[in-house]
Amino acid sequence: MSDLIIRAAEPRDCDQLAVLVNLPGYRHGTLRTPFHSVEWMRKRLETAPPGFTEIVAEQDGRIVGKASLQQLEGRRRHVASIGIGVHDDFHGRGIGSALLAALIDAADNWLALSRLELMVNADNAAAIRLYEKAGFEREGLFKAYAFRAGDHVDAVAMARLHKANGTRHPAQPL
Repeated sequence: MSDLIIRAAEPRDCDQLAVLVNLPGYRHGTLRTPFHSVEWMRKRLETAPPGFTEIVAEQDGRIVGKASLQQLEGRRRHVASIGIGVHDDFHGRGIGSALLAALIDAADNWLALSRLELMVNADNAAAIRLYEKAGFEREGLFKAYAFRAGDHVDAVAMARLHKANGTRHPAQPL
């Protein structure tokens, strides 16, 4: 994995990102619907709201994963919502861990965020293990949270807290 590069998503990535988000396995773990176009992806990158960070994992010139962080506003500006997805053919290679570590680094060391939160499909055991390993805790179960493949799926709310004085609560380094 020494040739894995984590970097900001750029307009030149739109073709590969559109392919990525349309993969059946990738889409299965997200709230995305099928059939996203390159133009949709381009608009998404060009019109990103303030506080939005999108990164990609690139290996040998190929986008093999992406992750995003959306900082909230107002009285919740200390919070960001995150999402991660890995290419169907690249699971189990540490790509999700590398993307998550980069988001946590940005949140803790650059954006002064003290809470990262996410929703994960309850049947996505690998993702739940990844998040728990990074210090995320389960905060609740949302029954019939989303519609996927003709049925409703439950989701687990998870969060990771980070104290401003540099100590992690309760997270440990990846």
